[in-house]
Amino acid sequence: MTATSELDDSFHVFDTTLRDGAQREGINLTVADKLAIARHLDDFGVGFIEGGWPGANPRDTEFFARARQEIDFRHAQLVAFGATRRAGAKAAEDHQVKALLDSGAEVITLVAKSHDRHVELALRTTLDENLAMVADTVSHLKAQGRRVFVDCEHFFDGYRANPEYAKSVVRTASEAGADVVILCDTNGGMLPAQIQAVVATVLADTGARLGIHAQDDTGCAVANTLAAVDAGATHVQCTANGYGERVGNANLFPVVAALELKYGMQVLPEGRLREMTRISHAVAEVVNLTPSTHQPYVGVSAFAHKAGLHASAIKVDPDLYQHIDPELVGNTMRMLVSDMAGRASIELKGRELGIDLGGDRELVGRVVERVKERELAGYTYEAADASFELLLRAEAEGRPLKYFDVESWRSIAEDRPDGSHANEATVKLWAKGERIVATAEGNGPVNALDRALRVALEKLYPELAKLDLVDYKVRILEGVHGTQSTTRVLISTSDGTGEWATVGVAENVIAASWQALVDAYAYGLLRAGVAPAE
Repeated sequence: MTATSELDDSFHVFDTTLRDGAQREGINLTVADKLAIARHLDDFGVGFIEGGWPGANPRDTEFFARARQEIDFRHAQLVAFGATRRAGAKAAEDHQVKALLDSGAEVITLVAKSHDRHVELALRTTLDENLAMVADTVSHLKAQGRRVFVDCEHFFDGYRANPEYAKSVVRTASEAGADVVILCDTNGGMLPAQIQAVVATVLADTGARLGIHAQDDTGCAVANTLAAVDAGATHVQCTANGYGERVGNANLFPVVAALELKYGMQVLPEGRLREMTRISHAVAEVVNLTPSTHQPYVGVSAFAHKAGLHASAIKVDPDLYQHIDPELVGNTMRMLVSDMAGRASIELKGRELGIDLGGDRELVGRVVERVKERELAGYTYEAADASFELLLRAEAEGRPLKYFDVESWRSIAEDRPDGSHANEATVKLWAKGERIVATAEGNGPVNALDRALRVALEKLYPELAKLDLVDYKVRILEGVHGTQSTTRVLISTSDGTGEWATVGVAENVIAASWQALVDAYAYGLLRAGVAPAE
């Protein structure tokens, strides 16, 4: 379980996703989930992973027991979280303190009250006894050979109310042997200039090694964390993707990226920053939350360019509209095609798709006009790369990319007197010189069409058996008479190795779905290397 790090101890990246991040509404981690996330975080190269509060609940106790046996940490040290001893007791006799030791964690984080009103109202004890609780617990754990970090809860609010007492908690913890004392903006109400001023003052007045823990209630958690570093903090506490209570915590990924790429500090083992996008998305999968597309550095839109003016500049030099090379964090630049597209957007997108437009200005112009015309009708190509590629290839080759010709299709939804429902679809088409008529039932009209299309084509194109519809989105565009409104459908399809999106637009949802389905099948066959029909 012991990690060996290639970094020195001068700066700490401390992750608390498994404890503080797990307090986000909608996140409910099993022990298996926590073990999976711990492996991802260790792979990323953080120095410390706070695993939870052993003794406080059976799940966290089990996690520490299993982590000792099941995870061979390469970079991180596992941290147990708990509180200082109870008022009027002795740390050596406190059951909760004993549970921290029994966890086997080599590092322990203690939460301590640093706001005088919290001491008196929440702990219901005196300010002096609170200091004694801190000193006794830290010194006891140190005597047991543990490394100790102390989280000063509500520190900045406490400092505002009673700065001398707040500093006395920091000083007491440090003098008792705490390796780092972390100043916590527990309510998340501080701003960067305030954080920087307070951290600098506390550092000068106490001499303690300081860390920062920032909540994001003002939207400043990342900025507050970096402001604390500017003031001398050498320990940052963050969570993956900013998960946490209320609106969340300081986001691990932009903090680490800023430290490495903007400050020039090496805070991760060599080469691990390039794994950042993958790790972010992997953790999101474990907690079952859709990754934020617009998250800095790691979002799929973080380096996506849409406006024609931007594309023109990027064609000359990508750095003109990007603050870093996306590959440094494992991400990629993307060109979005929309009605804002200019020639440069189309040329760059073609290059991204592996289609050489050969400097054909007339062809590029036709594609630009075609995209603008289609988007005016309701299509969206920035979210449907596969449909755009089919359009681009059709314009480049002077004819649509076809694997079959549709004669007609119909879909029937039937409600029966007994309350049951039936959905049936029939398709009539021509493929490889054959006229094919196929009928199928489904659990909805679109599913019935999908099945009928498969029945018709799979014998001629066995590659279609691998295709799976994985997402289906419907949006009603502006219309004049309610149900006569224009409908846009986006379908995501997978062949087990990749995923692509196609779009259809029509005056009803079934017709729009049919368009998107036909594009999805055509693109799937193109990906499989099947030559189009002559």
